[in-house]
Amino acid sequence: MTEYLNISQAQLKRWARLADGKTRQEEGIFLAEGVKVVEELLASDWQIKALLIMPEKIKYWEGLALPAAKDIPVYQLTRFQWQKIGQDREPEGIMAVAGMKQAPDFSSWLANTSGNILILHEVNNPRNLGALTRSARWFGFDGIILSTNSADYTNPKAVRASMGSIFHLTIVPDIDLSSALPEIKKSFFLIGSHVRKGKLPHAVQKKAALLLGNESHGLPEALSRMADEQWSIPGSGKADSLSLPQAAAIMMYECVKK
Repeated sequence: MTEYLNISQAQLKRWARLADGKTRQEEGIFLAEGVKVVEELLASDWQIKALLIMPEKIKYWEGLALPAAKDIPVYQLTRFQWQKIGQDREPEGIMAVAGMKQAPDFSSWLANTSGNILILHEVNNPRNLGALTRSARWFGFDGIILSTNSADYTNPKAVRASMGSIFHLTIVPDIDLSSALPEIKKSFFLIGSHVRKGKLPHAVQKKAALLLGNESHGLPEALSRMADEQWSIPGSGKADSLSLPQAAAIMMYECVKK
């Protein structure tokens, strides 16, 4: 039977500070909240430093195979303590403290990647980033390249929105796309995206690198010009545009069609 430990004030304060991206980088840890998120983390090769539970919420997480206390400490929190660090308004009562992975060497990873990849330019909304990560996993993409000035994929909102998909994809952050795209084009068919102009999304014969921009501003012209092809999704309604995660899902679906 798992032994539940009591959390100290020092631990609670330390984990509460993980809402700040700089602190996450300095500590090398981040929080992953929710039953599905923790389940995916447990099924991955990411390191788990601790598990946090609310005993009163056992009906949500009792089906998870929690590790023995000698391997990973499991702390019990009160609702008041949980509110200091949790994201969900009505929590499911389980959270993990996950250790960060070191990003792979960009060139080596690129040379050994056999599937499609997603490239995101300055996507700074963490919930959008999480949703994009979830779709990328669904459509079997191998990894995600994040430009400089993109959201941190360990942001609690991004982790939650990804539903744990971040633990099954290679994510390479802080890449200067202006210098990286020519290297990517050597092995991938580079597809840009535009709200108004471009070809209809379609099946491609090579490995695809799908390049998407910020939801508000799209791709800068300098990056758009580097694409082998530009895609645009037509619409017959009166909405100004699709959301970035919606448009990305449609394009990713086309990338995997044969």
